[in-house]
Amino acid sequence: MSMDPESVRIFTKGITIAIATLAPAYAIGMIVTKAMESIGRNPESTGKLFVPMLLGAAFAEAIAIYALVVVFTL
Repeated sequence: MSMDPESVRIFTKGITIAIATLAPAYAIGMIVTKAMESIGRNPESTGKLFVPMLLGAAFAEAIAIYALVVVFTL
């Protein structure tokens, strides 16, 4: 079965978007989970963990934005 080039392009975009959104979503979930576990064990560490947690989540989200830009250039 042969697919036309437009169908292949759309399929490639869909797969790329799926992979590019799952990895950062998983990373952000792990970052927040571990930060909340740490704060639960030691509530005084909230101030020290908040900024690094936000930076890690922002960097993971930046990967998703880069992937979105790449998908739109395909």
